[in-house]
Amino acid sequence: MNIRLEQIENAERWNAALYRLRSPHLLQSWEWGAFKAGYSWEPVRLLWSDRAGHPAAAAQVLFRSKGPGLTMGYCPRGPLLDWTDAVLREMVLTDLYGTARERGAFFLKLDPAVISSTAGETNGIMARQPGLREILTSMERAGYRPSDEQVQFKNTLVLDLAPDEEKLLANMKQKTRYNIRLAGRKGVSIRRGSDADLDLLYRMFAETSLRDGFVIRDPAYYQRAWGDFIQRERALPFIAEVEGEPVAAIIVFRFGEVAYYLYGMSRELHREKMPNYLLQWEAIRWAKEAGCRWYDLWGAPDELDESDPMYGVYRFKEGLGAVLVETPGAWDLPLRPARYMLYTRLMPVALSVLRFLGRRRTQQTLQE
Repeated sequence: MNIRLEQIENAERWNAALYRLRSPHLLQSWEWGAFKAGYSWEPVRLLWSDRAGHPAAAAQVLFRSKGPGLTMGYCPRGPLLDWTDAVLREMVLTDLYGTARERGAFFLKLDPAVISSTAGETNGIMARQPGLREILTSMERAGYRPSDEQVQFKNTLVLDLAPDEEKLLANMKQKTRYNIRLAGRKGVSIRRGSDADLDLLYRMFAETSLRDGFVIRDPAYYQRAWGDFIQRERALPFIAEVEGEPVAAIIVFRFGEVAYYLYGMSRELHREKMPNYLLQWEAIRWAKEAGCRWYDLWGAPDELDESDPMYGVYRFKEGLGAVLVETPGAWDLPLRPARYMLYTRLMPVALSVLRFLGRRRTQQTLQE
């Protein structure tokens, strides 16, 4: 196989190459790497091309150093390639190993967008692999192991946007359709936001995090995580209002043929009017208008157990007509085993401390 590897330093060329590969993902986009570069990550963009110059594989790897000998590498939702091509797969895994060694990383994490199973037909949003066991075996032979640290959700739900609006509504659960119409009858209206709404969005997000028990970052982080993508027309906020009062919002990102529902926030006010249902419907309509083929609802429980804290979220997303998509999750390649073992033992403790500090910081922000 005559494949050439190069490092790409041009945004247009990188994104254009991703569009020509199977299942290009937002987290592999140039814009995502540029955003993470503002937070001590160094994006390295690797492209494998055939003799004719056609992209065969790509991997945006983010490297971050916590000190001498403490560099880690992470390839979110990548690498992108035809995983059933054994020769190409081995080449990419070998080259990623070499790149991580050159950067002095003590471990490398991959999070490939490969489907392990699905509750329905997905027609290509991810690379559904009939030879999954062979793929995972080849990763194990290369030294990878399933990671205890899943940075992204292992599973998600995906909605096919090909049907017309009438069919999309018909494919939803009856209760979901009812709540969409109920929100309209109860006076909920949806407006498309802009970067002028960032402070409002953050305060609602902070309120949501304290109510639901998850940790968020400081406001400056979201000024970039949301603002940069909104300004580049890679994301759009949808804000639900009742008599002009904001009550809930979502932020939907877009890359290639996929729209991604990444962030949602709400207040206690007017929750009985079901604003979240109408928000999702308007975002789905916008994604379809924008030419997206898929709507990724970003996140589902690892196991469909009613005791899982995310089970209610799963039922809400399933009600929209979305299909459950399961992946093998993140895999780690320990390059310095002793340091990696120490890291895996200390990281849960460090994260617990950071969560405590994060909750306290968020409470202080809302009080200002």
